Order: sequence, then structure tokens, then C-alpha cells
Amino acid sequence: MADRITVVGWDGTPLTEAAAAALAAATLVAGAPYQLKALPVPPAAERIALGSIQLAARRIAAHRGAAVVIAEGDPGFFGVVRTLRRPEYGLELEVLPAVSSVAAAFARAGMPWEDAQVASAHGGRLRRAANLCRAHPKVAVLTAPGAGPAELALMLRGVHRTFVVCEALGTPDEDVTVLTSDRVADHIWRDPSVVLVIGGSSAGGPGGGPANGAAGEAAGWLAGRPVGYPGPDRGWALPTDTYTGTGRTPAPPGTPADPGAPGATDTLPAHVRALVLARLGARPGDLVWTVGAGSGALAVDAARFGAAVVAVEADRSACARLAVNARRYGVEVEIVHGRGPDVLGELPEPDAAVIETGGPEAVRAVLSRRPERIVAVARTLAEAEEVRRVIAAAGYRADGALLQSAPLLPPAGAAADGTGLRLGMGDPGTFLLWGTQKP
Repeated sequence: MADRITVVGWDGTPLTEAAAAALAAATLVAGAPYQLKALPVPPAAERIALGSIQLAARRIAAHRGAAVVIAEGDPGFFGVVRTLRRPEYGLELEVLPAVSSVAAAFARAGMPWEDAQVASAHGGRLRRAANLCRAHPKVAVLTAPGAGPAELALMLRGVHRTFVVCEALGTPDEDVTVLTSDRVADHIWRDPSVVLVIGGSSAGGPGGGPANGAAGEAAGWLAGRPVGYPGPDRGWALPTDTYTGTGRTPAPPGTPADPGAPGATDTLPAHVRALVLARLGARPGDLVWTVGAGSGALAVDAARFGAAVVAVEADRSACARLAVNARRYGVEVEIVHGRGPDVLGELPEPDAAVIETGGPEAVRAVLSRRPERIVAVARTLAEAEEVRRVIAAAGYRADGALLQSAPLLPPAGAAADGTGLRLGMGDPGTFLLWGTQKP
């Protein structure tokens, strides 16, 4: 192994005294070609143009002498340090960071970023990065060849955002461009770049951050939004009465019962929504469909955990109430007006889906898009059995339960000590079916 290995972050500004001294003493220097050309690399030092970090790490491990690895910005932030620290290379590092490209990008935009999400599109993660941009009002994306600003904008088509595209930060060719997302795909961008994706209904707070909700609470003391952090209103499923409106516009008298039609059902009870959330397992980077979303209690619950949510609802008045509930809790929910099976073909690929209304037909349509996990609500035992067969026939592991509950009420006569609790009127129960893809 090299006698000394120093990882130097460089942001285009003059090197610090420690970084300059490490470079001057190096017998091996690894970096991008433009870095090796711009920095004072000792003439006798072996030079490695960084392409594969793994190959460079193996070469450094075999080197005898002082090695320096030049990286952009902060090499410990989505940088080479993670790879170089892998146990198989056995390397001990000294890291001298510079300003990270993400910090530099937000500085160029004049924005704070402790309330931002940061994602990397490297390694085939462009879709998950796009889902994060759907769910959050302030996201920095580190791009990669084939996963740049144009590809990200195409993934977000129909979702209005402002892109701040920062190319070649810290170099003489630095360029910062601000465009709306519908215009980004019309340009050719250099690789790599940092893209700030800003906007959404909850982006109206001080400093461009969320006005309320989890990220709004976090601003000022907690960076970003941790996984599974549902905001200041704690609990997996908020009480039904905390949401504006419930269910759908009542159907006209005499209208045949249709589980996918307006007026068919009310908002799912909180204890049912809690189990649905557990079975969905939604997390940041996931895209969740809620089909037959009603006033959006379940859609908002899922969005509070950081997932991107697309809510499909056939009743326009329910869509309006859904939008109010999403704004109230500071989350992003994309609302699609229409009947489930008719509009699903236009939606982006789901990681998980819940069918609140629509029956076997809607379940079958959702399963054709192959989400990893699916949950469906059935109204009768016969419908539950049919939904279970549809899930199993699609190659999923199928399971389900009938959920019933009854409230605990104070004793008759309202005894002050609360003894003698009695059961209130129980609900008729909810049939819940779920499925997960087999390995």
C-alpha cells in the first residue's frame, strides 16, 4: 500500500497549503484529465486518469510512495472516498475537502439548502431521483452520462418545476442556466452537472423552502428529511376528521352501486390506512399510486413519508378536497382526474399501488404495470376472493385480512375515574388484500 494517501477536493480555487504540500510530495497522482493538466503535478509522478475508481484503487494499493487522488469539491459527499474506503482495498486516507458541488450550486442560486434533498442519478438511479423531485420542493441531483438534466426533465413531464442547471462548476467554463422543466429537454448539456429542481405547492416558505409540513419543521435545525419522518403531526395515519371533507360527492338516488363511481365509499378509517401504509412500505424515491383516492387521506399519509404520490380520482369535488389536504400538510400529491383503468396508461411507473375503489377491474389494470407491492380494498367477501385470485394469477404472493374495530367509550353516566369502559358501535369491517412480487 502507498506510504501516504491523500484525497484532495478541488473546486477550482487555489489549493490550500496542506493540499499543495501533499501534491508536491506525490509520486502517484490520480484525477480527471483536466485536473491533471490544470494542477502542478510533479513531473516525475505517475499519472492516472480517473475512469474506473475501482481500477485506480487497486493501482494505489500496489503503489509504494505518496499517492494523491484529486476529486471535485468534497470527495466525501457522493464522491470517491466511499469507494476508496472499501475493505477490499485496505486504504487509509487523509481527506482534504473543498466546497462540494451541491453547496456551490446552491450558492450560485443564492438559496439555503439545509432543507434540500440531495440525490445521485449515477448507477441507474435516475427514476428514483425523479421520484424524489416529484415528492419534494427542493432537490439537488448529481447527474451522470445518460442521466442528465434533459433525461430528468423528461421523467418529470407534466410536473412543473424550475431547473437550475450548473455545468462545470469551479472551472473557467462554468455556466448556470435557469429554465422551466418543460424547456430543459430542448438543450444539450455537458456531463457531469448539478441540477437544482425547485418548485411545487409546498415551496412557498422562507428561503424557498416548504411553508409547512415535515421539511418546514426541520428547516433551521435538521438537514433534509430523514427516511420515515412523517412531520410534526405524528402517527402513521392521521385521524379522519383532521382532513378536509371525506369521501366523494353523494351519488344521485337510484344510481346503481359502482365501486369505482363517485359516492361509493367514504375515507378509509385511520386503523385501516395504517395497515395499508405498512404493507406499501413507501419510502423516498418510490412512486405510489392511489387509485380511487377520494379526498386523499391515504395519498397524503403516504406522501408524508417522503414517497412521490399520484392520486387518481373520478370525482372532481373530491379532487379539489384532495388538493386542499395536500397543501394543508405541505406535501406533493399529483392529482389525476379520471377513472382508474382509463387513465393508468399515462402515468409513470409505480413502485407500489393501492386501489381504494374500482374492484377487480382496477386491480387487474394496476397489476399490468407490475408494481413491487399492491394493496386493494374490497367491499364484500366475494369481491375479496376475486381480488385475491387476480393478485395471485398475476404471479404475486397474495394475502389479506378483514379489519374491524369498535371504539372504547366512557361508562354510562360518565364516571369521573373512567372505570367501566364500554364498547361503542363497531364498524362493519374492511376487507384488505395485498400482494408482493415473488423473487
